[in-house]
Amino acid sequence: MASNDNFLSEIFDVARLIRAHADKRAREHGMSRAQWVILMKLDQQPGLSQQELADLIEVEPISIGRLIDRLAERGLVERRRDPKDRRVWRLHLLSAAGPVLREITAYKTALVESATEGVPSEALADLSRTLLMVKNNLAADMPRMRRTTDEG
Repeated sequence: MASNDNFLSEIFDVARLIRAHADKRAREHGMSRAQWVILMKLDQQPGLSQQELADLIEVEPISIGRLIDRLAERGLVERRRDPKDRRVWRLHLLSAAGPVLREITAYKTALVESATEGVPSEALADLSRTLLMVKNNLAADMPRMRRTTDEG
């Protein structure tokens, strides 16, 4: 297979543009993209601890704490003590998060439609499969890359 030197640059550019669009839209709603991500993760996995959430979205625990504080002030999220470990706070969405999640879902749908306009469905299916293979290759290669970095 021929090498495409622009492949990674194109992936980075697309990801940057998606983040810029999402940042703008979240700001229009008085929120941040990080807060949107938190709401989506808690919708998918209710009861995560702040540490688990920080690990999932690759943010420092102190940053998660501040973001959760803001979401709690808006009445979207609440902290509940873990019944098995009183030192751990479990995060749960409140009913007020429903309309925000529907807005996020509608935005994601519109963004996908806009971004893929004119792209044949077969090409999108191929792209999705290809990106999944790239993701799996990189994930499988992470232990080797860590060893190489530690040795070098």
